[in-house]
Amino acid sequence: MKSKFIAQMTSYLLVVIVCLHFSSCVTVFSELQSARTVGEGRFDITPSYSTVGQFYEGESEGVQNHIGFQAAYGISSRWDIRARYERVWVKDTEFGEDGVNVLGFGPKYSLLENKIAAYLPVGVGFFEGGEKEWQVHPTLLFTLPLMPDKAEVTFSPKYLIDFNGTNLVATNLGFAFGDLRNWAIRPEFGLLFNPGEQGSNFHFSVGFTKSFGAWK
Repeated sequence: MKSKFIAQMTSYLLVVIVCLHFSSCVTVFSELQSARTVGEGRFDITPSYSTVGQFYEGESEGVQNHIGFQAAYGISSRWDIRARYERVWVKDTEFGEDGVNVLGFGPKYSLLENKIAAYLPVGVGFFEGGEKEWQVHPTLLFTLPLMPDKAEVTFSPKYLIDFNGTNLVATNLGFAFGDLRNWAIRPEFGLLFNPGEQGSNFHFSVGFTKSFGAWK
């Protein structure tokens, strides 16, 4: 029954999250999670804030800010389904006063308990009067415990596949502190770049995860 449900969810949800490849909007590439799965029948939520900038020819400048919200549900001890929403405010009037909206969904699978996981979401970015942009972000999460269930660090490389043909690479380094089975504070730094081209984007983010439900 569970395997059938997982297959259905994977096909219906398609398969990290997006923004778009408009001229000045930077794809949402923060992670704000670890290789841990939620746990069967449990769920968690993660509100967050990010600021994004760009490096080019030795200079840096801010590009956008966004607030986000993630939710995850544990289908089994190894499978999660995750959803995410981001509201992005870009320093460019073409996106209007309401900014850019980003929605994403995807399955996450634990390869090595609490240490290695694979995440394969799909997302769409859109704003009023503009075309929708779709991306898929295959992601690996490598988590190193610093203190058992108290502190950990996660390295998460990802490949950003744009349905319009422009592909990028991103890496994130995130930390988690707290009672990690129930709650965590998540500061994170990440880089986004196009291999072979000058310049890159960076983000600083912070999130707070709260988990709900009994452990089985």
